[in-house]
Amino acid sequence: AAAGIYALENNIDRLAVDHANAIRLAEGLAAWAEVEPVQTNMVFASFPAGSRAGLCAHLRNCEIQVLDGEPMRFVTHLDVDAGDIETVIETVGSFFG
Repeated sequence: AAAGIYALENNIDRLAVDHANAIRLAEGLAAWAEVEPVQTNMVFASFPAGSRAGLCAHLRNCEIQVLDGEPMRFVTHLDVDAGDIETVIETVGSFFG
């Protein structure tokens, strides 16, 4: 909760950027995953059965941090910019390519 309170007190403008990045990420991932509607800076995506472990390994190999779960959770934040979002989309695409 402390991080959320800090963000609300100090980074309101940045939250809009994080949410826009999350929407772009969700749009990009939708080519390969079922993506839940974006409501915050988190994107929840369910990839085809049997692909998740390999995709997680591929992303980690490319130095992209992701939480392995079903659905997978991607989080945008202060350290993630629009270029990073495009890199994630391209990296996921290269896995399914």
